[in-house]
Amino acid sequence: MFKTVEEAQVWIENIKRFGSKLDLKRMEKVVEILDHPERSFKSIHVGGTNGKGSTSTYLKKILSHAGFKVGIYTSPYVVKFNERIGINDDYITDEDLVHYANILYPLTEKMLEEDETVTFFEVLTLMSFLYFRDQKVDYAIIEVGLGGLLDATNVINPEISVITNISYDHMKQLGNTLESIALNKLGIVKDNVPLVTAIENINLFPLFAEVTAEHNSRLKIINFDMATNIVVKEVTTFKYQENQYMLNLTGYHQVKNAILAIETIRLLRILNHIQINENDIYEGLKTAFWPGRFEIFNKNIAIDGAHNIGGIQALIKSAKSVFSGKYIKCLFSVMRDKEHKKMIEELDNFCDELYFTEFEYQRRADAEELFLESSHYHKSFHKDYKDIFFKLSDLKENEVLIVTGSLYFISEIRKLLIK
Repeated sequence: MFKTVEEAQVWIENIKRFGSKLDLKRMEKVVEILDHPERSFKSIHVGGTNGKGSTSTYLKKILSHAGFKVGIYTSPYVVKFNERIGINDDYITDEDLVHYANILYPLTEKMLEEDETVTFFEVLTLMSFLYFRDQKVDYAIIEVGLGGLLDATNVINPEISVITNISYDHMKQLGNTLESIALNKLGIVKDNVPLVTAIENINLFPLFAEVTAEHNSRLKIINFDMATNIVVKEVTTFKYQENQYMLNLTGYHQVKNAILAIETIRLLRILNHIQINENDIYEGLKTAFWPGRFEIFNKNIAIDGAHNIGGIQALIKSAKSVFSGKYIKCLFSVMRDKEHKKMIEELDNFCDELYFTEFEYQRRADAEELFLESSHYHKSFHKDYKDIFFKLSDLKENEVLIVTGSLYFISEIRKLLIK
């Protein structure tokens, strides 16, 4: 059994990432053994390609500002392993993490004896369910890990399902078309549970309408044209339906995530007959913080975990507004299973200088291979990410450094910036 959080974390991080079969049978079996902890609290299920973490954070902050005890389960982490599971503004403690690891370890060992491997993400999901049950949360915001249909979180029956957007990512698991990706993510739709979504591709509207109709699920598609007076600087402001809002999270895409959260909360307020006023929504959005999402240090270094083509495009759009007229240097590292060639094409056309590097992670792409994919006139690659980061961070007054490509990568950079 585990005595320290380090021992527990080593065990968790060394669990297989994928089981022998991609289905929900293992999760269904284990939650039954554990007496269904996921049924002990109300939940909101958040899926989509980009913006899940930010939207989940907005929802958490609004509900907590209204006086509710709110659990939140997200992935991956940027600052600390414990941040995957939290209640209101507090992460799960080291002691609780060890406690639940000791509950789940013998169960996973028993499953192994039956030739069933409970995966890394399944263990974390189960841990969050047990923690939220024991802490008696009022609501839990549960973020989908991958896809939706067969994701470990999909054993819950939420009050509302949320899909942020649909873009190309994880094609190996989800398919090579937007329709196949959307269909997988629509797998979180449950009978008689409403769906609120931020999709903008009108070609996907009929598919969303068809799936929700099959489940007798009310469908709400956000109309972003109702957002006006959008100003994206270090602080983002906008007007939506006669109300003015302020965000500490920067970016045009954050306006969309915030509006998605607003509409989700308004629907929840009606469904559950709960008291959440407009000031709760305003203050919740204003105080929300999510590390590594266009996070700016010293006014001239921005780190962003954009790890797919949609994320990179959103980053560039926001950077053009926030850093208008600045000379942009970009430092890029990415996982090898991502569509890095298309991401690099976007950066080629945006960055004034483009640097490629790599960090200590098994799945990361080779810096030289990324360099060769780029057509930039001012580019180079460096194996040592710390060395090149420190060199690039010595910036002149009109220069800006943007670090992006992977949440895992910017997590390492953020540690250097905090130090």
